[in-house]
Amino acid sequence: MPASGQEIEAKFYVNNLDAIKTRLQKLEARLIQPRVLETNIRFDLPDGGLRSEGRVLRLRQDSEARLTYKSASNNDQGVLSRTEIELTIEDFGRAKQLLEALGYQPIFIYEKFRTTYCIQTSEGFKTSEVSVLVMLDELPYGNFVEIEGGSVEAFRKISDLLGLTWDATIAKSYHALFEHLQAEMNLPFRELLFENFTGVYVTSNQLGVHQADSETG
Repeated sequence: MPASGQEIEAKFYVNNLDAIKTRLQKLEARLIQPRVLETNIRFDLPDGGLRSEGRVLRLRQDSEARLTYKSASNNDQGVLSRTEIELTIEDFGRAKQLLEALGYQPIFIYEKFRTTYCIQTSEGFKTSEVSVLVMLDELPYGNFVEIEGGSVEAFRKISDLLGLTWDATIAKSYHALFEHLQAEMNLPFRELLFENFTGVYVTSNQLGVHQADSETG
C-alpha cells in the first residue's frame, strides 16, 4: 500500500501464472514476498452496514498478521482506488477476539497463495520513476494478477508488458466473485477454502470474468 494511504489497483483473471512470472523475471522485477498462504477474515456489523456502503474491515494472516480498513472504491478506466488504513498486529487470534468483542462478526473467510513482485521503471511514464507492485494470486477458484500503485497510465503499460488484455480488468472483489460462483454452481459451502474446492473445476464463464492472458500463455 502506498504511504499516501490510497490503494490503487487493477485485477485480472489469468490462465497461466507461470508465463506471467517469466515475463516479470525478464523485466527484472524484484521478488519482495515469496509465495505465501494467506488466511483472510472479513468482518461486518450485524446490520451489514460496512458492506452496504462498500467498506471493508479485514484481518489477514500470512507471514505476519495485519488489520485493514478500506473505504468504498472509485472505478477509473478499470483501476480501483480507495482509502486504505493498515497496521501490523502482534496476535491474529487476539485481534479476532477484540473485533468480536466490539460487535463485529466474521462474514467471510477466504484463502489464497500470493507472490509479490515490484517493478521500478521510468520508461513510458510521465513521472521520473514509477514503483508498481504485481501480485500473483492463486485462489481456490482460479488465478489472478493484481497490479497496485502508480497511475492508470502505469497500469496500462505494465499490463501490456505482462501480456494482459486491459479490457479484461475485474472490478469485483474476491468475495463478490465467490458469491457469483455460489449462485452459478449452487455451492453448498460458504467459505473460500482450498479444501472446499477439492475436485471442483471452475471456468471463467462460471466466475463471470474474461481471461486476460492468451490460452497458450
